[in-house]
This record gives sequence, structure tokens and C-alpha cells, in this order.
Amino acid sequence: MRSSTRFAVLVVCIGCWISYGPPLAHAQAGAVDRQFDRGAGMPTSMFGSYIREGELLVYPFYEHYRDRNLEYKPEELGYGSGQDFRGSFRAHEGILLVSYGLTDRLALEFEAAVITARFEKAADDLSGTPAVIEESGTGDVEGQIRLRVLDETERRPELFTYLEAVSPQQKDKLFISTPDWEFKGGVGVIRGTRVGTFTARAGAEYLLDGQSWDLGEYALEYLKRVSPAWRLYGGFEGAQDELSLVTEAQWHFADFAYLKLNNAFGLTAKATDWAPEVGIMVSHFPGR
Repeated sequence: MRSSTRFAVLVVCIGCWISYGPPLAHAQAGAVDRQFDRGAGMPTSMFGSYIREGELLVYPFYEHYRDRNLEYKPEELGYGSGQDFRGSFRAHEGILLVSYGLTDRLALEFEAAVITARFEKAADDLSGTPAVIEESGTGDVEGQIRLRVLDETERRPELFTYLEAVSPQQKDKLFISTPDWEFKGGVGVIRGTRVGTFTARAGAEYLLDGQSWDLGEYALEYLKRVSPAWRLYGGFEGAQDELSLVTEAQWHFADFAYLKLNNAFGLTAKATDWAPEVGIMVSHFPGR
């Protein structure tokens, strides 16, 4: 069994444990403020970020990608050889996420990006692959529907689900393209405890061009409010055979906005080595 598959199974097992934990934990749960770390909202697709009914979230952010051992085959790039090589990849991406809480159980999200990327082929790659490939243009353009299925109680966690669609972009590009429609979905559970808030989620994806299902994103997450202004996040997130450690600090410097400082570190060979992110999440309640 691949390490990514084992981790996905572990996510499901921990999610079940969160959902049906030991009776002693339930018995001692009376004094716990379950929403102390996260507040009253339901989870968005952004780490450690939640949305309330009637709330509009606008999140412009920048993300950098650096990978010194990107696996590729020249034949997949149109240059003949089927041998695996490890190249270098860097990218800069500007992203805008907009989310709106229709109700306390239903939220919509829209996300669009622009990206500039640079690929350098491996030194031992003697195929016709260009030494350097540079690309730029629109990145992912996607939308999500997010649903709170069950509220958290003293005896059970919150249960949520989501559906996502990613539209085709840059079909003629090699490294920044989304060749065809991608559809993703998943479920997750959230449990607030005295020591912090835990989330486990797992999903699947359907690729229209390949007409195939595959393992989607899976994650174990932890969020802790350490002061009125600061929250800390840590988690393991993966997709297929890519697994990363994600850390984040959030500075809530105003009632309507907070700074997110995020880093992702690749733990498996196919995961991006380093992906820092910085942005400001702005909250607004239209009509108030």
C-alpha cells in the first residue's frame, strides 16, 4: 500500500475516532467551549478559516512554489523519452478567493488565479526537452458549494461536506494547464476540545478528460487560539501520493480582517518542496 493511501486510511480512522470517541471524553465534555478556537462559522477551503451566515469573505493572497525534484517524463511534454527525470520548478501565483455564507449551513466560494512558472530540466535529460520552459497566464478557476450537515454537540462532532468544480484553463501550456473539467468532493468532521480544535477530512476527484476517479485531498488539521489576536494552525495535507506539512499563524489585527502567514513543506518526493503563502482575509456583512 502506498504511503499516501495509508495516510488517507489513517485520516478516515481518526475521523471515525473523533466522531465516536471514548465515552469518558463525552462524559467530561460539559464545560468545554467547542467553538473557542474557530468561532461560530462553518469551515471554508482555506486552512483555519470559517464563515458565518450573511458574511462575505474576500481573501487576496500570494503563493510561491519551489520544487527542486519535480518528476517528469519528456514524452509527457512532447519530447520522446519515457524515462523519469527530476527537474526544477518555481512559480509565483496571485489568487483571489471570495466566499459568501448563504445560511448558517450553506456557503459558496469562487477562486481565480494568475500564475508565472519556470521549469528547468534535469542535467542528465538528453532528450529534446528545452533547458528552460517559462509559462504564465490564468491559473485555476474554480467554485465550491460547502454544506454543514450536522452541528457539533456534546456527543458528536460537526459534519460537513463540499463539492468543487475546476474549469479548463491554458490547455496549450505544459505546467500551468488544467486540460479539462475536474470535479471534487469530500466530507470532514470537526471537534473542539480543551486543547484545541481537530479536523479530519477526505475526498475524491473525477477527471473528465481521463473519465476516471482518484483519491482526492485528505488532511488532519489542528487549530488553537492562543490569544485574542493570534491563532496557530498545523496540519498534514495530501493528494494522491503528495503529502505536506502545513503551518500557519493568523494575526487578527481588526474585527474585520486578519493576516494569514502560511508555509507548506513537502514530506514525499512528489510533493512541492516549499510553498509559502501570505494574504489578508477581509470580512464584511453586506446590509449591516
